[in-house]
Amino acid sequence: MPIPDFKTVMLPLLEHTADGQDHSLPETEDHLAQFFKLAEEERDEMLSSGKQSRFGNRVGWAKQHMLKAGLLESPQRAVFRISDRGKAVLQQKPERINMAFLKQYPEYLEFIRPSNNDTDTKATTDEEPDTIDKSPKEILDDAYLRLRKALQRDLLEKIRLSHWRFFERLVVELLVKMGYGGSVKDAGQVTQPTNDGGIDGVINEDKLGLDVIYLQAKLYAADNKVGRPDIQSFVGALEEKRAVKGVFITTSSFASTAREYVKNISKRSS
Repeated sequence: MPIPDFKTVMLPLLEHTADGQDHSLPETEDHLAQFFKLAEEERDEMLSSGKQSRFGNRVGWAKQHMLKAGLLESPQRAVFRISDRGKAVLQQKPERINMAFLKQYPEYLEFIRPSNNDTDTKATTDEEPDTIDKSPKEILDDAYLRLRKALQRDLLEKIRLSHWRFFERLVVELLVKMGYGGSVKDAGQVTQPTNDGGIDGVINEDKLGLDVIYLQAKLYAADNKVGRPDIQSFVGALEEKRAVKGVFITTSSFASTAREYVKNISKRSS
């Protein structure tokens, strides 16, 4: 099933604490994952930042809302349990607990009340408080991911408009910055444009030049995929130099025939 939003998690979480015992977040997350019958891949799905699981974040945020509403209490750090108010709520047998339900408690209203300058948040909480499905961290992470992808698209378009020689130099500098070799001056070089033998750049991973990475850089439009002939040509160039390491970088993508060809290439150890 889809990962439930944090509001859907609230009632099952409160019911889990009905035993009056202290509970931890990891133990509660495991219980609720079984309750919602989440698959392993759903349990493992991460936020855009990659630092927290999406389901774990939602369980934590559901707990936070109910703590602020007084349905849960935290006797000490990292543990929580049901409060007398929470027990009273369960006796009412509510069909669900959500943000609108929690607004009956003054402490919760104080928690969600925005500052005077926070007009965007005020509009959200006053108009449709229960339409919010994501935690603030999820919203921030998703916004960051959208901005990052937009930046990647813009940067890629600018690169596609550049000269192919610039792209070759860029690829060499990129790999050196990623830690291959020492510096562009000492380890990386772009080959001469004529008679380059199908090699656009070379990076020496050691100062003696005994461990070499050969590069191929294709400045292609988005709709011009790198095909099998391109890869075969590069592999042939590597064979001619008796090379064991090669990197093929493009501004487009690789055709399925190219990917299948690479899978079938016998790999040699250096």
